[in-house]
Amino acid sequence: MDMLRGKDIAAAGLADWRKLGQGLHARYVVSDFTAAARFVSAAGQAGDDAGRHLSAKLGATYVDLKLISDDAVYRDGEGTEHQVDWTTQRDVELAERISEIAAEQSVQADPAGIVTIELALDTANPDKIAPMWSALLTGSTDARGRGTLGDDVRDATNRVPILWFQDTDEHQTPRQRFHVDVWVAEELADERIKAAVAAGGVIVDDSQAPSFTVIADSDGNRACVCTDLPAANA
Repeated sequence: MDMLRGKDIAAAGLADWRKLGQGLHARYVVSDFTAAARFVSAAGQAGDDAGRHLSAKLGATYVDLKLISDDAVYRDGEGTEHQVDWTTQRDVELAERISEIAAEQSVQADPAGIVTIELALDTANPDKIAPMWSALLTGSTDARGRGTLGDDVRDATNRVPILWFQDTDEHQTPRQRFHVDVWVAEELADERIKAAVAAGGVIVDDSQAPSFTVIADSDGNRACVCTDLPAANA
């Protein structure tokens, strides 16, 4: 099934869900763990193959859900098809059904509580270092390049954040190589940035906002606040 672009997902009007990175994410507030388990059970039965592309994390007061297809089709500039992990129409339809179940069970969505973290590492040699990072983070090299055209380390069971490699030149001077990408709902990006600045951070680069804004702490360590929206100047 074809992967969906951001505009296609936005057109679906998913009030409870936000696309962060590659998949759809939602957080629901529940009264207790029993209610959480009941809701997740109903969500898992919402589609014939729901368990294949729905993952859940639950606690006493929340349920975090993620929808992503592992057989999404990406077509490159030459028309060649590639199978990747990405949001498809199937995910959108299941998200709509889960929202209906939430309403039936009086479970409230909390878009402000949605966040996902990715790690980025600057390197000129992703093909050489990716196997080690895959083995270190997941215990094997199988996660290297899983569901992507690149060398990203993506654990199939979501135990660790995605690690992706940002192309850079070879360099000898020590500098920050790792940074954290904090994905939030697009309408909450400004609030998250303001909170970081109020807590002592500084905006280093907002030329690509709202796609991403680079923030640094007082020691100069950088991170990015990311959304699924394109840069204003794109």
